[in-house]
Amino acid sequence: MKNPTNKILAIAVVFLLLTNIALVIFMLNKKPQADKRRGRVDPFEMMVKELNMTEQQQKDYKLQKDEHFKNIKPLFDSVRAAKTAFFALTKEQNVNDSLVNQYSQRISEKQSAIDKLTFAHFKRVRGLFTAGQQPKFDEFVQKMMQRWRKDSADKKDK
Repeated sequence: MKNPTNKILAIAVVFLLLTNIALVIFMLNKKPQADKRRGRVDPFEMMVKELNMTEQQQKDYKLQKDEHFKNIKPLFDSVRAAKTAFFALTKEQNVNDSLVNQYSQRISEKQSAIDKLTFAHFKRVRGLFTAGQQPKFDEFVQKMMQRWRKDSADKKDK
């Protein structure tokens, strides 16, 4: 018969291998459920349900949304580039306050343009709905903004 120590080691290796396989399977199966628990729901689907949108309203909304994102994407890219340039200043040894303020102002102006376009977009989208749906839309927008602020705060805390 072989050495008992080798037998114990072989059993331990097989046990650890099976445990690792079970853990990987468990993790792969649980990931989508974790996202659902966190409330990750498609905002469009939620809006369709909460506002009881008609097929035409859904089509019109998608057209407006696509147009909005086509217009706003360059601004997002511009904000990202401005922030990259701004934070690249941290490498510099001597950066005066006026330069920091100048870079910060550029970012603020671009963000303000995004906010104004988004506001106008929401106003146009609101016009798609009936008088009965508009208060629900107003609540929906407020909920989404609160969720966005909460998600942003949670990311900052991590």
